[in-house]
Amino acid sequence: MVVILNKTNNQVKERLIKYLRNDETNLRKTVLKMFLVGEIYTTNDIYNNLVQQGFDLNYRGVSAMVGLMNTRLGILRVDVTREHNHYSLKDDFKVVVQTVLDNF
Repeated sequence: MVVILNKTNNQVKERLIKYLRNDETNLRKTVLKMFLVGEIYTTNDIYNNLVQQGFDLNYRGVSAMVGLMNTRLGILRVDVTREHNHYSLKDDFKVVVQTVLDNF
């Protein structure tokens, strides 16, 4: 079981590194740091936080980015409600995300 988890962590680490290499504005890095805090966010929460930090973006772009993080990286937990999806970082990947961000 540990071998499977380590293999999965290495795959996630490689995907994260590749994902962050194309992050010219540090937008992706900023969103990942938000998730490391351990809170649960809606797309609107993420959008508002990024606007407050001075990023020039639109809501649909944030929605697409979070959806891509969920499907391509597989590190987010999504709780679907009637009104909004709630996103959080899966506990199993917090150390991997922190390690990758520390090296970027």
